Amino acid sequence: MLAAHLVSFLFSKLQEDPTKRVDRFLHAMRLQDDQLSDISARFQAEMKKGLSIESNAAAAVKMLPTYVRSTPDGSEKGQFLALDVGGSKFKVLQVKVREGVGIKKGEVEMAEKIYPLPKELQTGKGVELFDHVSESLKDFLHEKNISLEKKHPLAFTFSFPCEHRCLDQGILLSWCKNYRARGLQGKDVVQVLRDAISRAGDMDMEVLAMVNDTVATMMTCGFDDEYCEVGLIIGTGTNACYMEERRHVDLVAGDEGRMCVNTEWGAFGDDGALDDFITEFDRDVDAASANPGKQIFEKMVSGMYLGELVRLIVLKMAKLGLLFDGNISDALRTKGKITTAHVAAMEEYRHGLKNTIDLLMQLDLTPSADDCIAVQHVSTIVSFRSSNLVAAGLAAVLTRIKQNRNIRDLRITVGVDGTVYKTHPQYPKRLHKVVRQLLPECQVRFVLSDGGSSKGAALVTAVAQRLAAQSRKVKETLSAFTLSHDQLQMVKARMRAGLEAGLKSQGPFTIKMLPSYVYHTPDGTQRGKYLALDLGGTNFRALLVTFKGQTSRLYHKIYTIPLVIMQGTGEELFDHLADCVCDFLDYMGMKNVRLPAGFTFSFPCKQTAVDTGTLVSWTKGYKATDCEGHDVVKMLREAIKRRKEFDLDIVALVNDTVGTMMSCAYEDPQCEIGLIAGTGSNLCYMEDLKNIEKIEQRRGTTETDEGTLDGQEDEDCCQAEKTEEDAEIPKMCINTEWGGLGDDGSLNDVITAFDKEVDQHSVNPGKQRFEKMTSGMYLGEVVRHVLLDLTKRGLLFRGHVTETLKRHGKFETKYLSQIESDNLALLEVRSILQKLGLDSTCDDSIIVKEVCGAVSRRAAQLCGAGLAAVVDKIRENRELDHLNITVGVDGALYKLHPHFSQILQNTVKVMAPQCDVTFLPSEEGSGKGAALIAAVTQTTAGDVTE
Repeated sequence: MLAAHLVSFLFSKLQEDPTKRVDRFLHAMRLQDDQLSDISARFQAEMKKGLSIESNAAAAVKMLPTYVRSTPDGSEKGQFLALDVGGSKFKVLQVKVREGVGIKKGEVEMAEKIYPLPKELQTGKGVELFDHVSESLKDFLHEKNISLEKKHPLAFTFSFPCEHRCLDQGILLSWCKNYRARGLQGKDVVQVLRDAISRAGDMDMEVLAMVNDTVATMMTCGFDDEYCEVGLIIGTGTNACYMEERRHVDLVAGDEGRMCVNTEWGAFGDDGALDDFITEFDRDVDAASANPGKQIFEKMVSGMYLGELVRLIVLKMAKLGLLFDGNISDALRTKGKITTAHVAAMEEYRHGLKNTIDLLMQLDLTPSADDCIAVQHVSTIVSFRSSNLVAAGLAAVLTRIKQNRNIRDLRITVGVDGTVYKTHPQYPKRLHKVVRQLLPECQVRFVLSDGGSSKGAALVTAVAQRLAAQSRKVKETLSAFTLSHDQLQMVKARMRAGLEAGLKSQGPFTIKMLPSYVYHTPDGTQRGKYLALDLGGTNFRALLVTFKGQTSRLYHKIYTIPLVIMQGTGEELFDHLADCVCDFLDYMGMKNVRLPAGFTFSFPCKQTAVDTGTLVSWTKGYKATDCEGHDVVKMLREAIKRRKEFDLDIVALVNDTVGTMMSCAYEDPQCEIGLIAGTGSNLCYMEDLKNIEKIEQRRGTTETDEGTLDGQEDEDCCQAEKTEEDAEIPKMCINTEWGGLGDDGSLNDVITAFDKEVDQHSVNPGKQRFEKMTSGMYLGEVVRHVLLDLTKRGLLFRGHVTETLKRHGKFETKYLSQIESDNLALLEVRSILQKLGLDSTCDDSIIVKEVCGAVSRRAAQLCGAGLAAVVDKIRENRELDHLNITVGVDGALYKLHPHFSQILQNTVKVMAPQCDVTFLPSEEGSGKGAALIAAVTQTTAGDVTE
């Protein structure tokens, strides 16, 4: 009757507004937005401190790595057992993930049993605690008729702060939640569990993963929501976890991908970071706790302490005469008499006041209407502060994720569990509102965990199994691109054999070893103006180069070669080149000046003189008709004649490799090798003239089956001998055209199924096999075929084969350079893939990066082995114990790929230890080299154009 009387009388006293009295008394607990932002910023600083290896030891917020590297992707499958230890009871479960008849995709089926955990075990010997858990596990197997002979994967949820060193290991740092079992702190609790299972006998368990309940909550929600990357517990205790970029987790080696970090944020404030927000009531709660000075944040927000905070506040107000006319009951003085469940009941929308009256009467108090309203308001302020503090901490976590990804708008889901969140009627709404207030630009969704942490632990185990199986299959696939030392020695030996064979007159040869009729590298005396024309890929470049001793000045213009021209007729191609030259001369105001020109033509040509060259075969996607077997210099001259607007003196035809060597030799006299690692792959070098049998056989006669020597060529050759006979052995630059190595099957030992696919779909099947494994034109295609294979096997992109993966040439080699960049975060890798229409997860991005790395590494190693064969040949030619030599290098692959150049250099060092090789990137490329060859040719002839 008294309760009913108070409820009816209550509304007549509302005008007195007792809540204002409470507001004044608890003003320190009423946190404003600027205070919450301040707390959030402090927590961000604590997170950073905990992640750093330098400051982690002193950090209150430990930011523990969990070794959980991925959230579920929906493909997980299997049957698991799970143990969930963390409260006054524990659970044993059987979890089936997409197993059995009738289970739909994405569904999880669970059978569970709850076992008591007596207080004497919680505070007794740790061994006895785990023996009880193991015996209960055996009981569960018997009850559910689960085979004892079969090995079962076991997931272990252990809701206490642990330091992980791998997924299936956890060192207990400290107890909480009134647990104090002896002999376990500092021990690996997974091993303790294994030992207990062994003592129980008759069970074959493989403990695959141990997780915190917070992590398990995130995984449970992540199974149904791909955006869930944060786990939050607000129950007896409180904690949060989230997916952190691995490069920021100093305590774990490696920087690829992400890893779930268990913040253990309950310890926030243990170092004094929250002192100016702590009230006398918080201090009283802390002092009376089992761990004074520890878990300060948790004691301000979690269900274990909220009821006690309300009791202490009400007691203090009563003592001051602000409640119950100063009357205090023994029950109100007793710790634990007001629980968090009471707090939730007092804040119910419809029955809150009645529940408040009932509680106060149970405490032997005689409350007035104002007393009831005031106590209810105390409860509201305490729980509201809790949700505000949790919101501030969560805002810090979300802000860090947003900053990691360098995005303005973040879409993310937070998985939540815990009795406070689940049972308090106002808590979720308040929490959501404040988080959105603090982060208005973020789309934050809250999902309640369905199935609890046990299901999440099983999913962690399922994900771990999936990743392990996936990693094993990916490694097996990529092992085909891993070259052993013996394989590299084999490539070097076959390259050497190919070089020697190509120097002989007999043929055909896979490595063509084409004489360039360039006998000299620049000596720095070149002077005058020269034109250079450079055709080597999808662009044509016209240059004007002026030499004055050791200095040069260069002007150039770039023109595109449309695909229709590349694959049209030869006449159309060379007319297009003539148009470009005409435009450049007009641009430079030199249309009426006849200048000597060098023509860089980066395709295999058989030369009989420095200014002639018969195209052997097109490469790099060119298919222009009526060109192969024809003199390309003559074709260009004829195209210029057809223009009737200008004239050129084309004095040298140069391969881009030769041009690169000449360009670098202008800077370094020791440069006697030119290497191109770009769209194509090729090498030239200065060979002793006596070793070039096809040249030796032609000297002394005017005619051979390869053509006729003209007087100028014979004079140049003889002059080279006369000039150098007293100084050194005469040499000639040989364009190896090494891209053909393997066309005879000599590289079948290292050619993969993916290389065969690329070759079969190329414009020249069976040709340029070495180039198709090493050049920029093909590496992207090799990667695409690997990605396509992995996707079809369900190891990438959730098995979804997109049009991008099906389309030839869509995955360009430039993406390898971008994706393999050390400074590129996986989020940016995902962005690159998304632009290609590939919707990737973080794990997908890691695999794509691994594929790119394997393909580009092999390419660099193959080039290194080939180059080692060349430098060793030069050393042996000169009968030297040690050779010092410089290689001039050009090409986007060498210059732009983040690792190609270093891998190439390291391979040469290992494969040719008696050679000290310096690499000099070409500054102006093969165009300047063509001008230099023209200059060297004119200097030899005694005709310098000023």
